[in-house]
Amino acid sequence: MTDVASALALLKRGTHEILIEDELVKKLESGRKLRIKAGFDPTAPDLHLGHSVLLTKMRLFQELGHEVIFLIGDFTGRIGDPTGKNVTRKPLTEEEVRANAQTYKEQVFKILDPEKTEVRFNSEWFSAMTAADMIELAGQSTVARMLERDDFNKRYKSSQPISIHEFLYPLVQGYDSVALKADVEMGGTDQTFNLLMGREIQKHFGMEPQVVITMPLLEGLDGVQKMSKSLGNYVGVDEAPGSMFNKLVSLPDSLMWRYFELLSLKSNEEIESLKRDAEQGANPRDIKMILARELIARYHGEEAAANAHRSAGNQLAEGELPEDLPEIEVDFEGSAQAPIAAVLNRSGLANNSAQAKDMLGNGRVKVDGEVVAKDHMLDTGKSYVIQAGKKRYARVTLC
Repeated sequence: MTDVASALALLKRGTHEILIEDELVKKLESGRKLRIKAGFDPTAPDLHLGHSVLLTKMRLFQELGHEVIFLIGDFTGRIGDPTGKNVTRKPLTEEEVRANAQTYKEQVFKILDPEKTEVRFNSEWFSAMTAADMIELAGQSTVARMLERDDFNKRYKSSQPISIHEFLYPLVQGYDSVALKADVEMGGTDQTFNLLMGREIQKHFGMEPQVVITMPLLEGLDGVQKMSKSLGNYVGVDEAPGSMFNKLVSLPDSLMWRYFELLSLKSNEEIESLKRDAEQGANPRDIKMILARELIARYHGEEAAANAHRSAGNQLAEGELPEDLPEIEVDFEGSAQAPIAAVLNRSGLANNSAQAKDMLGNGRVKVDGEVVAKDHMLDTGKSYVIQAGKKRYARVTLC
């Protein structure tokens, strides 16, 4: 496991708030695997990169050796989370919850390591809870305390209805942390009230209170509004690789490091190295391409990431190969080796010997991705991917 200082620096990257940081340090110093919880009501299973901010931080906890609990609120989803709403949210049916939960699981494992993720449903414990148990839980807060929540307070002052069951939501979410023995609970900044309620409920049941980590909302591609499909400033996690690539490399330069902080699994040292490259004049587009390929590999696989530049409708980028790579055989009549200039000439990758020598002299010839000199020799009986200049490629087999 990474040392505590390095782990803390990685976990703090991009966070909005850690309540309470000293408690997190003590938990990390204990050396035990921490239980990291985040709850999701299965109401919007079509994820974009804004949704992935929280999941990416959970993945970083996994990389540090801790246990992640992905809690699907199939029970709370039937209550309806009132967070940020000015009206009572319509509860989901059991069938809707079940269908959305399955879709959620399929998408989140593009980010989380399924081998290190505990998937739970809070109906496991709430379906068995008695009326007496629920009354005891309701006794852990007051109406005045609930009205401290900004959305409840606004609705109360404007005489908009608040259903009694909505007051139960923060209490029920807090009890999830008791049932799961959570050491850390994560959520968005709009969830702070509910997350802190978890600390209070855990104390009531004689448990060490969880640390609360809130993550900020990700700005969309416009750099102004939060990422949202309704605003059209989003990148969907199931979006085609080419579309994802074009959107990310067109990201405003001012947002580049924000996206690295919140979406990348690279170490702090790697990101700092990229920042130094930028300070020394590296093209911001090239740096955004690094982020684009990381995210495309995560959601679509390494092959899609390698070909993303081309699938986006662009010309070949440095190091990319065309999909229709020609296959060429060149016979050197039993010779053990062949000079690269002769291979270029005989394979048609150069128009003549003079052009072959010129390209070699200017460092414009690569064999299996490496620049070769004009005296380079190739073994016969093998195949090589050869690039001559910017547009000529072939897989050449020497016989």
